[in-house]
Amino acid sequence: MTTTVEPAAAGQSERKSGLARFARPVLGLIVPVGLALGWELAVRAGLSNGRLVPPPSVIFNTFAELARTGELQRHAAATLARVAAGFGIGVAVGTLLGAITGYSLFLRRLLDPTLQALRAIPSIAWIPLFILWLGIFETSKVVLIAVGVFFPVYLGVMGAVMSVDRKIVEVGRAFRLSGTAMVRRILLPAVLPAYVIALRSGLGLGWMFVVAAEFMGASEGLGYLLVDGQQLGKPAQIVAAIVAFAVIGKTTDWIVAAAAAPFLRWEDRFGARSEET
Repeated sequence: MTTTVEPAAAGQSERKSGLARFARPVLGLIVPVGLALGWELAVRAGLSNGRLVPPPSVIFNTFAELARTGELQRHAAATLARVAAGFGIGVAVGTLLGAITGYSLFLRRLLDPTLQALRAIPSIAWIPLFILWLGIFETSKVVLIAVGVFFPVYLGVMGAVMSVDRKIVEVGRAFRLSGTAMVRRILLPAVLPAYVIALRSGLGLGWMFVVAAEFMGASEGLGYLLVDGQQLGKPAQIVAAIVAFAVIGKTTDWIVAAAAAPFLRWEDRFGARSEET
């Protein structure tokens, strides 16, 4: 009797878990899809002419036309390449400086005031200087994106290293862990959750900075589509480029979160437990 009931209960539990995994992303689509559908109905009902804010049907047709001509793929690939390069540089430098300033009080007092002052400078203020130093081509654009990515990663890593519980470190020393083992078994797991959040924050700023970067005389990229749509009076193209930014940005954020998830399964936190139920 028991052997027949338990597999059935396990099967029902697996089906519920599968439905929950499917329902979570669908739930996140309710608000944007509802707003898009409401605006489409409002335009079709004559409540707005949809000229300045085109309805979703017009935006979809613009997407289809850009995809048919290959422009959408070309501009999206150019923007994605710039963000990837800037993100890689910003993460590398931000991780290194965040780790050493978080670990060393002397280096923190030496470097952090200057970095905090640089962080307060608006991104748009860097553009003339980068053009003067690096020219108007790809290098200046990638460096500007790297600057945007650097600061949240630097702050996240420095803060995570500084907030490691001293008692945990003392336990590692009591067990006479080597320096490598201390980093691998204690410091890295303690820092990793905050590091992942810093990476996602830096990636988000990277997508924001790429727009400013592509205003620097770019001939391709989603930012170029924005400028081209504004100059030619094509609001549908502008909105299509904004939607493309949102979709690709969210996809890259999901990739980072999904890649980090296997390394964070040990966490016993409220958010993780509520996502499983």
